[in-house]
Amino acid sequence: MMRVLFLAAEAAPFVKVGGLGDVAGSLPPALRGLGLDVRLVLPLHPVMRDTLPALRHSATFRVSLGETLFHVQAWETQHRGAPVYFLASEPLDEPPAVYAPDASLDVRKYAFFSLAALRLAEALNWRPDVVHVHDWHTALGAYLVACWRRRPFWRETGTVLTVHNLPFMGADATPWLPPDLCPPPRPLDWLPDWARRLPLPLGMLAADRLTTVSPGYAREILEEDRFASGLRAFLSHRRADLRGILNGIDTDAFNPAHDPHLAARYDARSLERRQENKRALQAELGLQAQPDVPLLGMVSRMDAQKGVDLIFRALRWMGALPWQAVLLGSGDPALEAQARALQARFPQRVRVITRYDAVLARRIYGGADLFLMPSRYEPCGLSQMIAMRYGCLPLVNAVGGLRDTVRDGETGFVFTGARAANLVRALRRALDVYSAYPDLWRRMQRQAMAQDFSWARSAQAYADLYRQTTKRKEGAR
Repeated sequence: MMRVLFLAAEAAPFVKVGGLGDVAGSLPPALRGLGLDVRLVLPLHPVMRDTLPALRHSATFRVSLGETLFHVQAWETQHRGAPVYFLASEPLDEPPAVYAPDASLDVRKYAFFSLAALRLAEALNWRPDVVHVHDWHTALGAYLVACWRRRPFWRETGTVLTVHNLPFMGADATPWLPPDLCPPPRPLDWLPDWARRLPLPLGMLAADRLTTVSPGYAREILEEDRFASGLRAFLSHRRADLRGILNGIDTDAFNPAHDPHLAARYDARSLERRQENKRALQAELGLQAQPDVPLLGMVSRMDAQKGVDLIFRALRWMGALPWQAVLLGSGDPALEAQARALQARFPQRVRVITRYDAVLARRIYGGADLFLMPSRYEPCGLSQMIAMRYGCLPLVNAVGGLRDTVRDGETGFVFTGARAANLVRALRRALDVYSAYPDLWRRMQRQAMAQDFSWARSAQAYADLYRQTTKRKEGAR
């Protein structure tokens, strides 16, 4: 049985900040279902200690960071059949949040975590065939394995690094890398000087295989400078090792036929029941019940990457048309202020909720008619998949995973170019279909709900990649 050590900063249901939490919570159990022995390792973040289930003590060991030796406690539980380990030690306590506002405040914590997660495998005498790391926070795990391959324990281990969001590369990690065990990388023409100190480029340099979370994003970072974050030459050098594997969603958890948070449960054969959810959502938000007026929904981080400012401008320009809107999300204070200003301008039509609210998000998916996601770039995106699962047609910019998952005029509406004028044209087109062509709208809803975004296909792709990684290492010996 192939053994996979899976390192992540977050994983649902234990701790979730963004899309990585969904991936790390869903992919390991899906891989276990394919017969792989996958074990997930997470930091025991202080913010999550009061919400964890009962844990079993698994191991105690020591890890050096700089000139200091720290004790590490490992605790274990199960999630849908997959073992999950939580590591506790002083360097993992600061900062207490999962992510600090600045990567420089997090780099010591996650460098230590990457070291400690590999030491855990040694302490358990559980030798992985593959170490799978995610984003900059655990990318040093791949770099360390490459450095340690002269050791018998790690000699046979392959590494896979998944890039969820390339621009976030971390901060200078060289003070926290043991120079006797992991010398600095050799100067390479294709890796810029500035990148040789950052966790994500170091991990990308060392990993046997690289993946992104959609085929579209893989193409973009290879072919367009604006997506490559200064690493296009390096990525081109590693082109043969880079693959885009589309994320999935938990289709059992996101199922309108069984969602307990909806006023009315439904499927593609009972779409008329969605109107009950729309009425309930309008009532909850204090909006007038208007079944023939399209209700626009947004569930997003308030971030320029997500294009939320385009939504604000587009709706101001479209004030003469019939629509209502609910915008859920928090983040950039300036964007939150713009959202509140939009509500002040349209007090009878717009509701803004600036918080994280997973339950309200479900009701938006289940009650809104159109889901707005005009991202400037989007490595994968999960919200558009969830919206389609609930028959809420997505309106998206043609980037990354959005272009891979939404088909214009069939499962949603797609525009090209992150500009408010382009969003307005797409919105007008969508509102026209909603009001003038209800049969087409209903057909698009059913086609959207029929899409297979389960983890089964993605898990199989990762399992195949793991096997290719280990075969290639066997062939290299």
